[in-house]
Amino acid sequence: MTESSVPRVLWQPDEERIASSNIVAFARWAAEHKGVQAFGEGDAAPGSFDYDSLWRWSVTDVDGFWESVWEYYGVRSETPYERVLGKRTMPGAEWFPGATLNYVQHVFEGRDDDRVAIRHATELRPLGEWTWGELRRRTAAIAAGLRGLGVGPGDRVVAYLPNLPETVAAFYAVASLGAVWSSCSPDFGVRSVIDRFAQIEPKVLLAVDGYRYGGKDFDRRPVVEELRTALPTVEHTVLLDYLRPGGTLDGTLPWERLEESGAGAGAAPEFTPVPFDHPLWVLYSSGTTGLPKAIVQGHGGILLEQLKNLHLHLDAQEHDRVFWFTTTGWMMWNFLVSVLLTKASIVLYDGSPAHPSPSTTLNGRPPAAGSPSSSPSTALNGRPPAAGSPSSSPSTALNGRPPAAAPASPDLGSLWDLAADAGVTVFGTSAGFLSSCMKEGVSPRRGRDLSALKAIGSTGSPLSPEAFAWVYDEFDEDLWLFSTSGGTDVCSCLVGGTPTLPVHEGEIQSRALGMAVASWDPDGRELVNEVGELVVTQPAPSMPLFLWGDDSGERLHDSYFSVYPGVWRHGDWIEITDRGTAVIYGRSDSTINRGGVRMGTSEIYRAVLALDEVVDALVVDVPQPDGSSRIELFTVLREGADLEGDLPKEIARRIRTDCSPRHVPDRVRAIGAVPRTLSGKVLEVPVKRILMGESPDKVASRDSLANPEALDFFSALKEE
Repeated sequence: MTESSVPRVLWQPDEERIASSNIVAFARWAAEHKGVQAFGEGDAAPGSFDYDSLWRWSVTDVDGFWESVWEYYGVRSETPYERVLGKRTMPGAEWFPGATLNYVQHVFEGRDDDRVAIRHATELRPLGEWTWGELRRRTAAIAAGLRGLGVGPGDRVVAYLPNLPETVAAFYAVASLGAVWSSCSPDFGVRSVIDRFAQIEPKVLLAVDGYRYGGKDFDRRPVVEELRTALPTVEHTVLLDYLRPGGTLDGTLPWERLEESGAGAGAAPEFTPVPFDHPLWVLYSSGTTGLPKAIVQGHGGILLEQLKNLHLHLDAQEHDRVFWFTTTGWMMWNFLVSVLLTKASIVLYDGSPAHPSPSTTLNGRPPAAGSPSSSPSTALNGRPPAAGSPSSSPSTALNGRPPAAAPASPDLGSLWDLAADAGVTVFGTSAGFLSSCMKEGVSPRRGRDLSALKAIGSTGSPLSPEAFAWVYDEFDEDLWLFSTSGGTDVCSCLVGGTPTLPVHEGEIQSRALGMAVASWDPDGRELVNEVGELVVTQPAPSMPLFLWGDDSGERLHDSYFSVYPGVWRHGDWIEITDRGTAVIYGRSDSTINRGGVRMGTSEIYRAVLALDEVVDALVVDVPQPDGSSRIELFTVLREGADLEGDLPKEIARRIRTDCSPRHVPDRVRAIGAVPRTLSGKVLEVPVKRILMGESPDKVASRDSLANPEALDFFSALKEE
């Protein structure tokens, strides 16, 4: 890599920021207690801190690093562990055998009841607060109420709930009992929820009566009735009357009564000690083919990973207010509630990011100057309208619902309003949201006081260099922008932000501590400054314990270990530079290989979406009977644009110039919507399989899609 090819530096932390970071404090401790060389020779000054040295120690002395995390953050265990790694094979690594602990105990340890733990707002509720005392009391009451329903260690409790503080308390209550938590957002359709929850045979269903999204109310009581019928193992259903306070549903237990039944048990929750590898929660893959993978992660593994990630990479500190726009159906919700393992507080929001904020509707503040009218969105954040529900003319780029011509742009100011009102210091969102703000000309600081904001986090898909530049055009140069990539599989990042490193345009700052990430070629050779398969060569504590129902372990093995035996293959294309930064190029199973030149779909999208006429896009490489292949590019166009004039030539020119001449599409078509999963991911592989002749019902679970009707175009195209 030549000097001229190094992307420009957009941000460099100053000495004060480096000196005050959690990671430098940890590195000093590791130098003193473990002999780790993470500073210049004989110099422990913050400016001499060498992240690369700390990372290399973390992935070469795996036992020493994770034991250091345990010691430094004071993990409490009722029984001592025998060793750090009992077995280090992948899959099947055994961590801290002998240890018994409880994740939730570490959340409430040493908390001041008068300090704020959670700030929260929804389209139905104005901005409010829960103190640690309130959170502790409500958690204890729910836990005692569940215990009265017979819930104990190993029982599954599933939640069909919005992103509310009650949901956080319920999760902590379930985990404090040693029971197993799993959740879906209430905008998931019935079939999608059943496909997930039925796999784990829950004992208790926690559900909501409805929710408001994009200014519309969605009654979910009929869905709750269907779930109760479809989940025969459910013995009790607890209903939260959120949409219509005071409402009931026959055969369910009101939420208030659950808490009242447990209120007399005491003001503090009890913590059931469980083995280190006892299941904490079950997360689910996107489920684009067959049943979603039910990924089981444990108390100890998640505790250690999040103590490391949230302190050392997120740099969460005492006065931070951390927000991430998510729903309860995405692993970023689990990530967000884990922030309370640190001294920071969290900010929750439930609603559309493209609808007037609680500030606008409840506090009387008008929308920011220049904001257009509101409408719901999906691809920004993975939050679609309820399955089968109407939409109020959403923008195509956001959720793919309208016909070919996209309507007026949505109001994307609500989340920035919340950031101002709640004093958010760390603002987490998706790459899609930031890119949409950029394309729609949003100015986050116009009419808002965002002076508390010190960091913006991005995940969900690769963040383009242009979006990096937009953030620094809109905000002060002392703002830290960190992009991350990892996923549900580890409930954390594999590559992500580090507060002591510079931010290069379009690049992820570093490989995460304890994650032995590398780029490999097909023969297992490590690549530098070249694109290869993202692999993890050493075990990490938050890797799945198992997949629920996969008794033989075959599905786990096939999902992660079938390509490189004993090595985790993540399924992304990645480049690790000689500076230690990383660039994600999209899913490796949808990469387009033309004449030996591999091109990630994200690179093609970056080129195409740079054109103002193109709002959204999907590209696939479809094999032909003669052994060749055709690159098909499907575009959603802005209102007034069409493919009759020079636009196809301009698209071809951009791809030829920005990507390669070999990857110019054979055909460009206009479509009304890009099909996406409920978490906002583009269905590249399922669309490719449909165009190869497979049935849409076999390649994609329609109930796991935000807009299943978008697949109809491709089915019709194949018939033609």
